[in-house]
Amino acid sequence: QVQLVESGGDSVQAGGSLRITCAASGNTYSIKCVAWFRQAPGKERDWVARIYHYGGSTDVADSVKGRFTISQDNARSTVYLQLDSLKPEDTAMYYCAADRFLCRVVPSGWDYWGQGTQVTVSS
Repeated sequence: QVQLVESGGDSVQAGGSLRITCAASGNTYSIKCVAWFRQAPGKERDWVARIYHYGGSTDVADSVKGRFTISQDNARSTVYLQLDSLKPEDTAMYYCAADRFLCRVVPSGWDYWGQGTQVTVSS
């Protein structure tokens, strides 16, 4: 089993920056990749970015490319999402997820989920 805990969400003004954190514990050696998803009220949960645990390669959704950066600290079993040039439409609950196999860019199939951290961007 793997436990994921997100933190760092906050309320910021448009154009601001934030770094949110996903701390993993448990059988972290089994994780193939970690991703961030987000879900705004009344909308579907969307994939934002993913990072492969071994090797560190990353992918970022086109909607946030150039503004969001995913990174990891394997020694601390932590994954970060740096959010820059924030826009009101980035307002959402941000969830991290970990997977042992497929690492798909859709919410289905991920093995573990955190409880989420709220990011609110005001104009």
